[in-house]
Amino acid sequence: MASYGSYKKIVQGQILDGTVPNSALEIGAGLAYNVKHVQGQPNVCSPGCCCLWTVPTGVKKVTFEMWGSGGNGHGACSCNRCHHYAGAGGGYYNTKTIPVQGGWTYTICASGVYRCCSRECVGCTGCASYVNGCNLSNFCAIGGIGGCANTSWGNLCFSEFSCCLAPGNNGGDFGMGNHRGAFDGTICCHCQDVRVCTTVAPFLAGGSGSTSAMITCWMRCGCWHVPYGTGGQGATTTYCGSSCCGQGGQGGGGLVKIVYI
Repeated sequence: MASYGSYKKIVQGQILDGTVPNSALEIGAGLAYNVKHVQGQPNVCSPGCCCLWTVPTGVKKVTFEMWGSGGNGHGACSCNRCHHYAGAGGGYYNTKTIPVQGGWTYTICASGVYRCCSRECVGCTGCASYVNGCNLSNFCAIGGIGGCANTSWGNLCFSEFSCCLAPGNNGGDFGMGNHRGAFDGTICCHCQDVRVCTTVAPFLAGGSGSTSAMITCWMRCGCWHVPYGTGGQGATTTYCGSSCCGQGGQGGGGLVKIVYI
């Protein structure tokens, strides 16, 4: 005896969007939720990672989340006196949700780090991550602000207020960034307990980022390896009269997260 299932099949075009609510589906019967990450190796001089991603068959919606690279840590402005310091900022965050079709392609680029360590008083700004493709326009996550140092007796390195982003900035639905890290340091020789605190990228890592601290040392360079999106460590010194100048480390590379259903 023939059954309904033997001669009647429902094709995709007969199911209108919204007509079958999630509450009517058993667990596992709905659309598959998929996650893909794109990032470079977390090491010095990392070039990041760029690839061409093809939307799988049946996928209808994609959310891109991106983080830019952290800024470079500052170098030492002078070899013979103490400094005020401000840690480098983490990379900015941006996200965008768009409708897609299977077979569409997108260029995905998770940013690398700046090509060299910083010897100057102000570190370099981090590089931007970006995605290009259909339904996107100038979509990117910019890099974090570099650290700074100065040898003035009275001037501190102040925070930057460019972390505030309006909806739609940099081509996304929502984005945000961090201030430069906390400033610290003293103005005398034998500067004791010098600390330089960087910041991390929003939503990517907790805590206060990468902290460099020392009690007594002629000169110390910033560490080369920091987490993704985190500001790079800066050079520090606790003594006047050093014969060498330190350099700031590179920030952490960028990251792109793709969620598709």
